[in-house]
Amino acid sequence: MRRREFVALIGVAAAWPIAARAQQGERMRRIGVLTINAEDDPEYRASIAQFVQGLASFGWTEERNIQIDHRYAAGDVERMHVFAKELLGLAPDVLFTSSTPASVALWRETKSIPTVFAQVSDPIGEGFVASLARPGGHMTGLTNFEPSLGGKWLEILREIAPAVSRVALLFNPQTSPGGGSFYSRPIEAAAAALGMQPIAMPVHAVDDVEPAVKSFARDPNGGLVVLSDGFSVVNRKVIIGLAAQHRLPAIYFFRFFVTDGGLVSYGVDRSESFRRAAAYVDRILRGAKPSDLPVEAPTKFELVINVKTAKALGLEVPPSLLARADEVVE
Repeated sequence: MRRREFVALIGVAAAWPIAARAQQGERMRRIGVLTINAEDDPEYRASIAQFVQGLASFGWTEERNIQIDHRYAAGDVERMHVFAKELLGLAPDVLFTSSTPASVALWRETKSIPTVFAQVSDPIGEGFVASLARPGGHMTGLTNFEPSLGGKWLEILREIAPAVSRVALLFNPQTSPGGGSFYSRPIEAAAAALGMQPIAMPVHAVDDVEPAVKSFARDPNGGLVVLSDGFSVVNRKVIIGLAAQHRLPAIYFFRFFVTDGGLVSYGVDRSESFRRAAAYVDRILRGAKPSDLPVEAPTKFELVINVKTAKALGLEVPPSLLARADEVVE
């Protein structure tokens, strides 16, 4: 073989997809996925697709060198614990979860199987990790909250609806970090500075939401802060509908609340966090220990505004707020 042909052949080999090289002599690996979402939730399906695509970019392809077992709790905390046991029975190489309640369910069932989380607000407070820099155990991943977010939610709500002086904090104590207190502390501090009155609105089931919102809306100048909570994600259409019905300006934490008809959101890009979680799973499958992989804190937040919803509420979105928006839903 001529040297030129040999060099060309080496170049082609180097360009082979990682997945094609990974299947050579490699055993099938198993990934267990537990979520609080329903299986037919289009937003979750879009996010998990980013996770699967992220794995593929590292050479991990379903039916070739990985098998992914999914379990969908559809907001049912008890089912999450049942599914956690089921997944452990499948002897996965690594587990992936996308909420605090699902992470709690897995954490209670195993302290040895490597677990990657996304969309967890307080992994230290929940006991999942010793610190963000040095997790120290079998769990690591990405957080979706940092304390200044509480103040930003109130600032944005006041900017888009200046008359708001009372804010209800909607959450489910069973699924919200710290039973809701993790978010309420920074929000209460920000509310004092802004001259706003925060009012806790704990709900334990979807049937509790309507009477709670109706009671709060009886008094004027109210607004709603829907906290980052798996319960709110699963029941978002009910919450968005009630906010519209009772003419309550509301701020949410994920973009899809706004594309589904909510007023405004400010928070992380969930699909991006799923894609980044795939990098953690890849490193663990290649031998890294979760205890040595620092937890990634959010550095970028997106502002999304629904101007159609604003008009329906009789609100005029300030041009300065529109200029800062990452996306405007017409």
